Amino acid sequence: MTGVEKLVEKAKEYKEKGFKEKEIATELNVSPDTVTWLLTRDMDKEQPPSDVKIGWRSIGVFGGRIGMLANLFSDVIMEETELMGTEFDTVVGIAINGIPPAVLVSEQLRKELAIFRPPQEERHEGGGTLASNYAAVSDKKVVIVDDVINTGETMQGAITDLEDRGAEVVLCTVTVNKDGRDEVLGIPLRGLIRAQIIG
Repeated sequence: MTGVEKLVEKAKEYKEKGFKEKEIATELNVSPDTVTWLLTRDMDKEQPPSDVKIGWRSIGVFGGRIGMLANLFSDVIMEETELMGTEFDTVVGIAINGIPPAVLVSEQLRKELAIFRPPQEERHEGGGTLASNYAAVSDKKVVIVDDVINTGETMQGAITDLEDRGAEVVLCTVTVNKDGRDEVLGIPLRGLIRAQIIG
C-alpha cells in the first residue's frame, strides 16, 4: 500500500467516525483541500493538490522530545520579539497540536497560557473559542503557537478571534510553515521549518 493509499484509508476512517474535513486535515497534517481530494476523487484519474504531508509522531510520542521542540519555539520567540522591540504576556496554543509545545513554552518563558479551539468548519471571520480554564487574553500581548500552517485559515481565524477578545497578537509561530508566507493578517509568522513545493 502506498503512502497516498494509507492517507485515503485514514481519511475515510476518520470520516466514518464523524470527523469533519478540517479535523481530518489536522489529524493527518495535510491541507483541507487534500482531505477533500482523498475522500472524493478518483485516485487513478486526478492529480492530488500540491501538498506536503507532515508526520511528527516521532516527536509527539515523548514529552522530552516535545520539550526540545518547545526549546526551539522559545528561542525563536525570544529572538523575534527582541528584534521587534516588544514584550508579550501570554502564549496561546492552538488545539490540538499546538497545545503541548505551548504549555512548555509558557513554562520556559514564564508567561501565561491560553488555549484556542478553532471552529469545526473553516471560517475567515473566526468563530473559535478560548478554553475558560486558562488565561484570558483581554488587554494582553500574545504569541500564537501551532504545529503546521497549511492555508492559513486557522491562524487567520485565531488572530481575528483573539483580537475580538481584546488581545494584541504580536507573533505567530508554527513547527512547519507549508504556506511560505512571512505574515498572517499583518502579524509576523515564523516557522521552525519551512516546507516548499518545487515544480
